[in-house]
Amino acid sequence: MSETPLPPPPGHPPRASVADGLRFAFGTLTALPVRVGRWDRAAARAGMAAAPLAGLVLALAGAALAWPLLRLGAGPLLVAVVSVAVPAALTRGLHLDGLADTADGLGSGRPPEGALAVMKRSDIGPFGVVTLVLVVLAQVAAVAQLYGHGWAAGATGTAVAAVTGRLALTLASRPSVPPARPEGLGAAVAGTVPAGLAAAAAGVVLVVAVLAGLPDGVLGAVRAGLAVAVGLAAAEVLLRHTVRRFGGVTGDVFGALEETALTAALLVLTFG
Repeated sequence: MSETPLPPPPGHPPRASVADGLRFAFGTLTALPVRVGRWDRAAARAGMAAAPLAGLVLALAGAALAWPLLRLGAGPLLVAVVSVAVPAALTRGLHLDGLADTADGLGSGRPPEGALAVMKRSDIGPFGVVTLVLVVLAQVAAVAQLYGHGWAAGATGTAVAAVTGRLALTLASRPSVPPARPEGLGAAVAGTVPAGLAAAAAGVVLVVAVLAGLPDGVLGAVRAGLAVAVGLAAAEVLLRHTVRRFGGVTGDVFGALEETALTAALLVLTFG
């Protein structure tokens, strides 16, 4: 039997590998059968930096099912419903549930402790229901319009939006954003991603989105880049508001940020 390794020096946690980060990202942000090998700050940092990749995989799963449906003659609306449903199923509705809970917390008008208590309830209140319905309808309408231009346009658009949604989680994990509770996913990932790493991830996603839009010409490239920027801006507005209201972020807030950024990006992609 090998010797037990010495603990790392204080303040210097063991560096997480790329595999550790991917397992953390897919194990916490999706319902895919991925086992999280490490649950520490280093793994959380690598995992939240890799969050956009989880969004890309979920979007591609939806696009993969959309292709045969279009070939069989299904209309863009039905294909859009499936494309929105697949990522929701592959996350067990985690982010949509967070969106609804955050809407209930914000709509309650209670002080931070009371609002957080509302968000922890198992039921969904009227603010959550209305927000959930409107957001899903907006997503389906936008995706239907994208698939109306063909499979490639729909697949590219949903991928850009999904990556933008998960990138919002990377940016929300920067050091200046505190957790609202001492436990839960929010506390586990809050402040783990250095500002420089978060900015680098945003730059990579922006460049890839612009390149993905190039087949539609300069306008397509500009529209894709603008979708990323607007999606992140919308999530940032919500992030700052929730930090003011709740005192920090929670797992539910992360879900709301993802759905907000994704929806805003989808809407921009339908313009022009």
